[in-house]
Amino acid sequence: MHPSVYKRPLLWLVLTLIVGISFFYHPAPGKRDVSRFISSQEVALVGQVTGFPVAKKDKQNVWIDVVSVNGTPANGRVYARMSNFIPEWKDTLQLTGRLQTPYSVHLPGNFDWKDYLARKHTFAEIKVIQAKRVKQAAWLWRVIRTIRKDILHTLNASFPPGLAQIAGGVLLGERGDFPSALYTAFQDSGAIHLLVASGGNVGFVTLITLAAGALVGLRRKSLLVLALGTAGMYTLIAGADAPLLRAYLMTVCACAGYFLGRNSGVFQGLLLSCLIILLVTPSAVFDTGFQMSFLATLAIVICLNNYRVPGSWPRACHFFVPIFLATLSSQLALLPVFTNVFYKVSLTGLLSNMLLVPWASFVMGLGFAYYTFSLLHIGIVLYYPCLWSLEFFKVAVEFFASFQFSSLSATAWNAGSITAYYIMLFWALQLPHKNFAKKLALPCLVVAVGAFGVGRILQNRPQAYLLSEWNNRAALVRVNRKTAVIFNFGLDKEKLDRALYALGFSQAVLTLPLSGEEVFDTIWPEDTFNVPGGVVRAAWELRQALDGHIWEDTGYSGKPGSGLSYCIQVKERALCIGSQARFLVLPDGKTISGELNNTVKTNW
Repeated sequence: MHPSVYKRPLLWLVLTLIVGISFFYHPAPGKRDVSRFISSQEVALVGQVTGFPVAKKDKQNVWIDVVSVNGTPANGRVYARMSNFIPEWKDTLQLTGRLQTPYSVHLPGNFDWKDYLARKHTFAEIKVIQAKRVKQAAWLWRVIRTIRKDILHTLNASFPPGLAQIAGGVLLGERGDFPSALYTAFQDSGAIHLLVASGGNVGFVTLITLAAGALVGLRRKSLLVLALGTAGMYTLIAGADAPLLRAYLMTVCACAGYFLGRNSGVFQGLLLSCLIILLVTPSAVFDTGFQMSFLATLAIVICLNNYRVPGSWPRACHFFVPIFLATLSSQLALLPVFTNVFYKVSLTGLLSNMLLVPWASFVMGLGFAYYTFSLLHIGIVLYYPCLWSLEFFKVAVEFFASFQFSSLSATAWNAGSITAYYIMLFWALQLPHKNFAKKLALPCLVVAVGAFGVGRILQNRPQAYLLSEWNNRAALVRVNRKTAVIFNFGLDKEKLDRALYALGFSQAVLTLPLSGEEVFDTIWPEDTFNVPGGVVRAAWELRQALDGHIWEDTGYSGKPGSGLSYCIQVKERALCIGSQARFLVLPDGKTISGELNNTVKTNW
C-alpha cells in the first residue's frame, strides 16, 4: 500500500470523527426516547422488531424500535423480554408491560448490562405481559427471515448438539445454546471469531457468486450486480450487524468504483463504510465488536498490501503465507482489545487459525450446499461430508485448546501502553516501504515512549476503589503499579479477580478477611502488615453517623457487623477503610462514601 493513502482526507475525517466521539460523545437518551416513560405504571408500547430474537429458555428477547408509548409519539430502542410470544423481524408489535431501567452492577472488569445496552443506544427494557402483532413485515423481510429460520432448523434437525451450533455460528453467526465447555475451547484456541458472521463470510459469498456466474457465462457487470444482490441478501439473513455491514459497504464501494471506472480500493471502502456506520450510530465507537472488526480488517488490508509473496516462491506459499500474514496481523491488532475484554491471551491462535480459517470457509460452503440439496430432497448426498467436516472442525478446536498453555490469563493494558503498542505496530506494518518506515521511525518511537511513560506514571498513583454489589462490599486499594491490597467484605472472589485484572494486577499482595468474631482469632487492632510501598494497620471499626461524623467503635461487643477497620500508610499519608468498605477516610480527613451497585474511585 503506497504511503500516499495516509494523506487522504477521508482517512483524517474518520480519525477526527472517532476521536471526537470518544472524548465528547456520551450515549444518552433523546427528549422523546422511550426511557422518558419509565414509571411504576404499565404502558402500551408500539414499535418494530429491529433484529432477530434471541431465545433464552422459555423467553424470547429482542430489540424494538419504538414508535409510540400510550399513544404518544416516542422514539429510541427498548430491549423486550417476552414469554408465550415469538416476535418476528420487521413486524410491528404492540406490547403491554412495565418499562424499567436496565439492571446495573458496575464493577471494574465485570459485565455491566446497563452499560452494554447504552453502547447500543438502548436505555430501557420492558418485561412484556401481553404482545400482539399489529402490522406484518413487508414480503421481502418475510422471505429473508423464513430462509434464515429454515436454514437453522435444517442444521438443528440434521446434526447433533454442538455440531449444529458450530454450523449455525459459521454460516450465520447464530450459535444458539452453545455448550459452555466447547465455547471455552473456541476461546482458548483463538477461534472464537469464526462463530461470528463477519466480513470474511460476505467476501466468501461474493466470490462464490462470481465464480458461479462466470461458469454460466455472465458478463462482468452482470456478475457484479448478481454478486452484490446475493451478498446483500446474505448480509440481511445473517443479521446485518456491524462487521457484515462494513464488509458489504466495502463491496458496494469497490463495485461502484468499477462502474465509475475508478479503483476506489479496499482501504477507501473500509474508511467509507466506517464513516457511514459512525454517522448513523456514533455509539458504535464504544462497541467491542465494532472495534475488533475494524481493527482486524484494517491490519489485514495494510499487511497484505505491504507484505507480498514473491512470485518465485512455490505455489503452496501463495496460499498459506497470506493466511498466515492475515492471521498474524489481525491477532496483533486485536491483542490489546481481546486482553482488556477477556483477560486472557491465546498462544495457539496463530497456529490454529492457519488450519481453522480456511476450514471454516469450507464448512460454510458445504453447509450452504447441504441446505440447498435438502430443499431438493437430496441432502443425503452431502450429509456425511458435512457431518465429518463439522466433527473435524470441533476436534481441531478442542485439540488446539488442549495444550497446557493454549491460553494464559493477562491483565488489562492502560491507555498509554495501548497507544504505544498501536503506534509501533503501524510502523512495523510499513517496514516493506523502507524510506517511509525510516522517516516514521524516530517520531513513532518518541510518541510511543512518551505515551508508555505517561501511562506508567499515571498507573503509579495511589488510588482506591469502593466496590458494591447489594449487601456485599469490598475496597480495592492501589498503593503503586505493583501493589494492590483488597479488603473484602463478602464480594465474590471471581468478580474481585476480574476487577484486579482490569486495574492491571494479576493478584493482590494482601487480602484481608471479613470483619466479625472469627477475625479476632488472628488479627487485633494495631496489628500491622508490611506490603511493598506501605504498611497496613488494623484498627477498631470506624463508623459514620448520619451527620457525617466519624467515630470509632472500640471493643468487641458481639453485635452483628462489629469488628475491624484497616488503614494503609504510604510515607506520611494514610487511607482508612471504614465500616466494612462503606466509606473511605482520605489523608486530609475528608470522607468518600460508596454507592449501591456501583464503583467509586478516588486518588489519595
